[in-house]
Amino acid sequence: MSYKYWLPDEQGKKTEYITESNAVIIVGANGSGKSKLGAWIEQQSFKEVHRVGAQRNLNFNENIPLKSYSEAENWVFYGNEKEDNHQKGHRWNWGHYTTKLIDDFDNVLSALIALKNNEISQFHEACKKAGDNKNEWPDIPTTAIDKLKTIWSSVLPQRQLIEDDSKFYAIFHKNGEKVRYSATEMSDGERAVLYLASQVLCVPENKILIIDEPEIHLHRSIINRLWRTLESCRPDCLFIYITHDLHFVSAHGHVDKYWIKNYDGTNWTFEKIVEEELPEELTIEILGSRKNVLFVEGEKGSYDYLLYDQLYPNYLIIPCGGCSQVISRTKAFRNSKLLHNCEVYGLIDRDYRSDHEINAYISDNIYVLAVAEVENLFLVEELICLMAKQFGEDPNKIVEKVKNFVINTKFANMINRQICQSVVAEIKYKLSCIEINKQNEADAKTSLQTGIASIDYDTIKQLKENIFQNALANNDYREVLKIFNEKGIAAEIGSILGIDRREYQKKVISLLQGPQHDAIVRSLEAYLPVEIPR
Repeated sequence: MSYKYWLPDEQGKKTEYITESNAVIIVGANGSGKSKLGAWIEQQSFKEVHRVGAQRNLNFNENIPLKSYSEAENWVFYGNEKEDNHQKGHRWNWGHYTTKLIDDFDNVLSALIALKNNEISQFHEACKKAGDNKNEWPDIPTTAIDKLKTIWSSVLPQRQLIEDDSKFYAIFHKNGEKVRYSATEMSDGERAVLYLASQVLCVPENKILIIDEPEIHLHRSIINRLWRTLESCRPDCLFIYITHDLHFVSAHGHVDKYWIKNYDGTNWTFEKIVEEELPEELTIEILGSRKNVLFVEGEKGSYDYLLYDQLYPNYLIIPCGGCSQVISRTKAFRNSKLLHNCEVYGLIDRDYRSDHEINAYISDNIYVLAVAEVENLFLVEELICLMAKQFGEDPNKIVEKVKNFVINTKFANMINRQICQSVVAEIKYKLSCIEINKQNEADAKTSLQTGIASIDYDTIKQLKENIFQNALANNDYREVLKIFNEKGIAAEIGSILGIDRREYQKKVISLLQGPQHDAIVRSLEAYLPVEIPR
């Protein structure tokens, strides 16, 4: 089965699309005109389109007002007891298409009950007719309320939904006993499921259903399960979801997906999201942000992420875990056809990398800090001086104490292990660069042996020893921070500043996010790669 829908082109002209799936997803950042787009689609054919706005009231009366289905249908579809010439002026308060609070829960439930009553009445008449003609009785119908209960059970299996005397209740078991409560006492999530499922079930056949923000009030674990279930219950309808929820978009399978690239207040610019060998949720996050992208090490909430988030406010900061993930993702996304609209950079720790290795990454927009690890940014002289003033300490004295602690207490006592780790890191890098001939087994073996033979352990060790020993002998603090890989040191200098040793990094982040932002940024600028515009 195929479905048609419309989107505006860049001049606002209605353009028709065809899809084989009964779902389409449109994703955009806040302020990208998503709700206005939903209203635009609806206005192309009020008769064919039913839109559930993002502003929706989930409260309703315990006693549902009973109506005929035709009357209830008009209230749901048009916001009035009459068809309103298919204009829906009452439903959207005469032009308030994106701001009107939809308050139709009572009407939706009334329409569903009316549907059930019609189905039961038709069954009753069919049974009478079969009896009069002595024919086989018809099968018992699955009513709209039966369908609602099935949907509810698939999404919220720990609760049972019942309808009794035109009232809705939920039942769960506690200590072997049934506990029953009114639908008006349900949680927001339970009422959202009841409302959305009822909306979908009571809508007339062969409609386009626009769902603005399908994730509202729903727990992430049930969002996609609910909508997939509803799609399967209404294969006659096309569901168009308008959202900024990246998990929903990513987890919703192979359906047409569009990203709103731009909205100028009148017209939209779209780009279709195609399947590539990239993490889809991440791709959508990047597309929706409309920012340049900076892949970094660490995790969200880690000190490196919190630092970079403040140091690069104009970028979408995406922590990737380790440096290898930063490198691979930066390369992959720079080559993605989807991301030609934004710049993608990678920023990694210097670690034990040689200048040759660092230069090899530049062509892929991957750069390194001027310190061994991001934690060493907390130790740079300019920041220590600033923080000493912040705590009312003599900056010169504090800086000398920190330098002495880092160089003579830590670096000097760990230098041999640091040299060894640096040598191993350099050898691993050189091994990774060996190109093995693929023509035949003999050439492959020869090229491997040649590559290995070119790696001189003693030369590498001597070079690394010179670098580390010279930094120590010259008491070169900046060089030490450039080559010294020891994450825990920044957490140890709080006592030198007269604060709890565990509080120093937290204080820096707190001040960076507050009144000292500009001053702290200036203190760290010299250690950031100039190639990444800030």
